[in-house]
Amino acid sequence: MADVVVTRDLENHRFEAEVDGRAAGFMDYQERGETVNIPHTEVFTDFEGQGVGSALVRHALDALRAEGKTVIPSCPFVRTWIEKHPDYQDLVAEGR
Repeated sequence: MADVVVTRDLENHRFEAEVDGRAAGFMDYQERGETVNIPHTEVFTDFEGQGVGSALVRHALDALRAEGKTVIPSCPFVRTWIEKHPDYQDLVAEGR
């Protein structure tokens, strides 16, 4: 597994992943009050299969949880990741 560094770009509404100083992927989000829609996550080809997507999702969800937010996992990768990690299912907005 790669050593992934995740940062948040508040201006562009995305979390960004880097590996060894190189951009490795990102996750877009849209805030609507206390609810955050996550429509898209992308891991760049050179970094696929190295745990970048999982690190990105975990970091983002931990940050959103700390802010008291709930999420709408519109992105299929995020939705599947949450299904596989029951300790994050409480973040999903009711009815989603």
